[in-house]
Amino acid sequence: MATVVLAQQGQGSQGGHGSAENSDSQFFNALQMSYAHFILIAMAGTVALYFVWTMMMTLNAHMRRLHGLGNDTQRFFARDDYRMSWLKRNIVDAPLFRVRHNREFQLSQAINMGTLPSRFQALCLTGLIVMNVVLCVLHIPFSQGVGSFADILRNRTGTLATANLIPLVILAGRNNPLIPMVGLSFDTWNFYHRWLARIVVLEAIAHTVSWIVAAADERGLAAIAAAFHESELIMTGLIAVVGFAALGLTASSPLRHAFYETFLHLHILLALMAFIALWYHLKDLPQRIYLLITLIAWGVERFVRFAINAYRNFFGRKTTAVVQALPGDAMRITLKLARPWTVRPGQHMYLYIPSVGLWTSHPFSVAWSERQQVLTKEKGLIMTRQDLMVAQKETISLLVRRRTGFTNTLYKRASKEPDGQISLFALAEGPYGGLHNLDSYGSVVLFAGGVGITHHVPFVRHLVQGYADGVVATRRVTLVWSIQYPEHLEWIRPWMTTILQMERRRDILRVMLFITRPRNTKEIHSPSSTVQMFPGRPNINTVLDMEIENQVGALGVMVCGSGGMADDVRRACRERQAISNIDFIEESFTW
Repeated sequence: MATVVLAQQGQGSQGGHGSAENSDSQFFNALQMSYAHFILIAMAGTVALYFVWTMMMTLNAHMRRLHGLGNDTQRFFARDDYRMSWLKRNIVDAPLFRVRHNREFQLSQAINMGTLPSRFQALCLTGLIVMNVVLCVLHIPFSQGVGSFADILRNRTGTLATANLIPLVILAGRNNPLIPMVGLSFDTWNFYHRWLARIVVLEAIAHTVSWIVAAADERGLAAIAAAFHESELIMTGLIAVVGFAALGLTASSPLRHAFYETFLHLHILLALMAFIALWYHLKDLPQRIYLLITLIAWGVERFVRFAINAYRNFFGRKTTAVVQALPGDAMRITLKLARPWTVRPGQHMYLYIPSVGLWTSHPFSVAWSERQQVLTKEKGLIMTRQDLMVAQKETISLLVRRRTGFTNTLYKRASKEPDGQISLFALAEGPYGGLHNLDSYGSVVLFAGGVGITHHVPFVRHLVQGYADGVVATRRVTLVWSIQYPEHLEWIRPWMTTILQMERRRDILRVMLFITRPRNTKEIHSPSSTVQMFPGRPNINTVLDMEIENQVGALGVMVCGSGGMADDVRRACRERQAISNIDFIEESFTW
């Protein structure tokens, strides 16, 4: 995947080239480096433009929140500018075609083919692909014979593939600095990471094929076979290309979803193999600087993760996880942290439990957090800041649905205990995310399906408390939760009990519970006018129409649930963006 000069393969190839051809070779070598720099600058420029857009939206939300603090009507923000509503309806919030975006394509329960990108993602992806294709073939003299243009195409595709490794690795990191900077989630950057990887693989294959064509045209097929045995340059290049191709094949959606833990380990090993081979392949070539930057970015991200994990889990008390088995194949995991965290609504973390999953980690939304002061007999009254930090006992809670692999093993171990719970040593990495802020919306509607409720509970708690303290613009919060059976209410019962007892909760919060598979109608009864239960699935259009009729200020609609539910909420919001100021927010986490 780098420049391979045929003169390095054998001295006999030099004699037939004149000074004019050497001059052309130098020109094209300089040109391909310029194209590599251009592609990196273009991607950085795109990110910079989106950063400006994010800052504008953040400033607008801040001004909207300040305006709404002492205004219970907020009529000025109830309707959106027609240009902005058109942009959201047709570009920002639009699926690629009609409705489908986050609902997965599944050939069976075990074979997942992935999802479709949004229209905005597709536009950015199209630009990325077109830019790479154009730069691969631009200014290549196809009329000068197969050997000549294949030689230049080989150098061009190799250089661009190596340059693309820099953003490829940066976008894959959990500590990707672009996540907080531009406000795009890890899920979105992971989408571009996967497509950049496919571009790199195709460019690497084109690089190899072009070398074979050029070498066969000049020296014949026998010389190609000999080069694989005699040239370190060719052999290491072959190993690198095979490694990257294997990465692309094993990272396909069906294999990635069916064998995630195997995929994760294999992905790291293949990447290391490809990078090491590529390092030797690029010996004495200027393209090695791109790989060096790539390795530095990868190493720094890994070191930061390791240092933070060591600091938060090993210094002082150890982190423990109390796993409680719940009805409906779910678990409530309460983490007693070694060091206190500051958790914001919408954040997630990665959980390691070595006795169950060894060194593997799994992402989960943070559903609840509490901090308590623990006074010991030895310490007595807390007097110093250091004593205060030692005495703080921080816990965060997760709600996890039993699936396969790690969660299945963990659920079985907890359910086998007499009291249905077990305490295990754990490592907690995070928190990550928390990019969305709902404080500026006068009205908020939260749609949740199943364990998707974990993402919404911290927002409900935050907005109710903010309303009581007078620090948010929110005046209406409607939580719509769809579950299969009434016993699933037990998943969040202790947290919702706390929220329902909060000051001024009845003035702002309404909870709508939908039971899709009730055993009989007697199970469905509403505890109060602000907490209502209904049989069947929620009618999203009806709920949104009701909220728009009573809308206060801008309307923020957030959904966390199945792909089908998310697509239905997206469609309903887009259909009403012309008559209401609606911001659609989708929370999803895919691999």
